[in-house]
Amino acid sequence: MVAGRHAAGRALRPARSGGAAIPAGFGEPLTVHARSAARPERVALTRSLTAELPGVYGLTGDGVHAVVGHTLHEATHSAPADTVVRSLLDVRGGTLVTGAAVRLSPTLHTGDPRAALGLPYDDVEIPSELGDLPAWEVPGRRTVWVVAAHGLGTTRDQAMNVLLLLHRAGLPVLVPAYRGDPGAPKSPDGVGRLGAAEWRDLDAAVHHAVSRGASRVVLLGWSTGATMALHVAAESALRDRISGLVLDSPVLDPDATLRALATSRGVPRFMLPLAVRAAQGRAGLRPEAPALVTASDDLRTPVLIAHGPDDGIAPWAPSRDLADRRPDLVTLHRVPRAPHAAMWNADREGYEEALNRFLMPLL
Repeated sequence: MVAGRHAAGRALRPARSGGAAIPAGFGEPLTVHARSAARPERVALTRSLTAELPGVYGLTGDGVHAVVGHTLHEATHSAPADTVVRSLLDVRGGTLVTGAAVRLSPTLHTGDPRAALGLPYDDVEIPSELGDLPAWEVPGRRTVWVVAAHGLGTTRDQAMNVLLLLHRAGLPVLVPAYRGDPGAPKSPDGVGRLGAAEWRDLDAAVHHAVSRGASRVVLLGWSTGATMALHVAAESALRDRISGLVLDSPVLDPDATLRALATSRGVPRFMLPLAVRAAQGRAGLRPEAPALVTASDDLRTPVLIAHGPDDGIAPWAPSRDLADRRPDLVTLHRVPRAPHAAMWNADREGYEEALNRFLMPLL
């Protein structure tokens, strides 16, 4: 049982490298194989399924943050067999050099909305049951607000991928940190609960938005942030103010996600059942999905789900099943070849078109 609790702790705490959390599903280390002044718009990385993912991603390492685009297939064919050549769109921090150890990340921008995107914003503090939560408040002309919650192993920087789109639509956006994030209160035992407790921090953010003049709120969440949004829509005292849910890679099968996280963090296969049971007991996790999903007949809020069959952390079948059960309210945007909580990265154009179409009737 002690071994099971140890394995559960490994699953419930975010994986880290150099003190920084690693986004779930992005643990594979890569090496920069070539970077030259003659070809500054290219970078060669270790060949792997991760390195060949379609789309646009952050490229992070010790003291460096860059942005890479699609694979350059012609350049890859002429490169050494163990490398993949991608377009290098920007180096936003540090120096990217040959031999650097890096990882892909769904987060493109770092810092804050003004420094990264040129957007006005205010730093605010949101009272919660564990203490004040830091948040960005980006103004907009409408009274419908978006409250955004990031996912496993990321920070509120993840929300900056879509902030420009939301700002162009005139939507005020609130991006809170929640328990365990940098600058936010810690969970009492230091472990995450896959949204089952963290949702109360998102609920505090909804209360803040309403106190600041929001007539209605759209919740936008990635991964466990999406699961938190479902809990808020089902359990919050302000659930009647929730006019829409945007769920990117929602964790709807906690057992499957616990198994995937434990496996990715080196827990032996034979210990997975012990780890899952111990995690359920330690974190108070129930094996069932959030109430709005298990009782889909009670769903009253329009939902956009962005998910794909290649998500190795949160299986997409429950998302597909929810869309099949409630086609009157649930729209499913399917994104193939997308890792967990990176649907925007893999299909930016299609994702933003689906998001715009979903949001317009709610404004």
